[in-house]
Amino acid sequence: MRKPLFATVLSICAFGVMVGAAHATIIGAAYFVSEAESQNAVIGFAHGAPNATFSLPNGPISFTSAGGYSLGAFLASSPGEITLTGTAADLAQALDSVAGGTMIELTGSVSVINGQTFTVQHDDGLQLRIGGLLVVDVPGPTAPVITTVTYTGPTGTFAFDLVYGECCGPPAVIATSLPLVGTTVPEPATLALLSAAVIGFGVARRRWRS
Repeated sequence: MRKPLFATVLSICAFGVMVGAAHATIIGAAYFVSEAESQNAVIGFAHGAPNATFSLPNGPISFTSAGGYSLGAFLASSPGEITLTGTAADLAQALDSVAGGTMIELTGSVSVINGQTFTVQHDDGLQLRIGGLLVVDVPGPTAPVITTVTYTGPTGTFAFDLVYGECCGPPAVIATSLPLVGTTVPEPATLALLSAAVIGFGVARRRWRS
């Protein structure tokens, strides 16, 4: 009787992992800022509540204003299904106008190898930090340009922080060849089933000892 009981508990653990698959998304936020601020895209910039938040699938990102220069059209341009929140008025607002520009921040994680080369396309300024290393530092206005970067930090998986500023009128573009990854969050079903498994294991252990 003891072995089947332990087998049942182990089956619950495995079932919980399979059913409640974890998900990972890259998290982003967009802020309307003054024109001067949008011309200095630096990590840690001062801001209040975001005008829009969004999440997108893992992988290289590719945002472009080719399909529209509004905030909503720009954020919806990256491949894959994007979850986007924001008021209709904010999403319809131009990325840059006489009223000011836009700052966009993306966070998640990325796996990199020392000596790895990758590209970042941007218009306008951009900073990218991987772990504690600032690997792209071109915060000022620029025409569409592709920056080639050789990563010189340690090999591994690290948190990344990317800040992009759109100023000075269209076009707008952010794209990178890096396989960016979001933070993995267990689904609620996973947490519930794993909790049940832990409780079941405790009961089984007490019965086995008795």
